[in-house]
Amino acid sequence: MGLAELLADDIGPGERELLPRGWSILGRVVIVKIDPGIEHLKGEIGEALLDIYPRCITVLLDRGIEGQFREPDREVIAGSAETETVHREDGVVFKLDPMRTMFSPGNLKERMRMGRLGGGETVVDMFAGIGYFTLPMAVHSRPRKIVAIEINPVAYGYLVENVRLNHVEDIVQPILGDCAVATPKGVADRVVMGYVGTTDRYLDAGMAALVPGGLLHYHQTVPERIYPQMLKSDLAEAAKRAGRKVRIERCARVKKYSPGMLHAVLDARVE
Repeated sequence: MGLAELLADDIGPGERELLPRGWSILGRVVIVKIDPGIEHLKGEIGEALLDIYPRCITVLLDRGIEGQFREPDREVIAGSAETETVHREDGVVFKLDPMRTMFSPGNLKERMRMGRLGGGETVVDMFAGIGYFTLPMAVHSRPRKIVAIEINPVAYGYLVENVRLNHVEDIVQPILGDCAVATPKGVADRVVMGYVGTTDRYLDAGMAALVPGGLLHYHQTVPERIYPQMLKSDLAEAAKRAGRKVRIERCARVKKYSPGMLHAVLDARVE
């Protein structure tokens, strides 16, 4: 039985079409966005989702991500107040608390792609979070070393624990710090910049980390009407500042970010 059928006795005229049509599941936690017009039904929606997914124990209302630390604005609307969970994906274990740390199911294909890259290399992951890209690379591709930098102490704590849970302590070196100052220089065959919104502010540090011929994965939000030109312009300006040359190898849409906006990634070889 679907959400609309379960809530048939609770919703009024015109509310049915406002019901959420999608949600995500992380471990035993359901995360759902609810139209403000029916937020008064959040408890009923949460209980209905627990009926649909009996293995889950908690439902969180998601109002978005905020600030430099990428902290979720969420509320428990049904089930247990215990929100820490273990999410398994593509052979990788992610322990996290979705109330306190972000995790985007929409980035699954990009995480899987990272799991095929970096074998034998030295990698710098500048916005490592709980290990979104670091862990798939470490588990599947086995780089020589990954320097994983994260500024949020909560996310960093889960990063350290996830490195242990995935048995990749010999590969991953977690660092708690600001990428603008903590990113090493001239050591990386590959740099991952898996952040959006203000990623361009860190391009100088990302390029400086690369050895000549290294590969940069630059993530950013971009208006659809100027994709991919804006990303290419960002890279060209950073390369000019650094006195280096870049060759674009790939540009791809990761997911829809908001109306008219994309989350995209550009791969560039930096000489």
